Amino acid sequence: MAKSISTGLNMAAKEHLVSGQPLTRLEALVLFGVSNLPELVYEMRKQGWTVNARNVPYAMAMVRINKHAVLKPPANLPVREIQLTEYWVSK
Repeated sequence: MAKSISTGLNMAAKEHLVSGQPLTRLEALVLFGVSNLPELVYEMRKQGWTVNARNVPYAMAMVRINKHAVLKPPANLPVREIQLTEYWVSK
């Protein structure tokens, strides 16, 4: 992927976080095309942002994604038991 495209994708994910909205790695990939959200979070922390993290069920991220896209996991995937790391910026 060209550097300018990946920079724009990262910027969109960063703006999402800075606006106060939470983001998981799954959402970053599906909604913004950002495959390595932890790297973006690391860079934001180096820049002085306070980025918090907690574990949330896969189902929670899936509900948020389905407001903008269609994500249908396999029927046998335990979406309530699988945990994803959710990041958000403190205001």
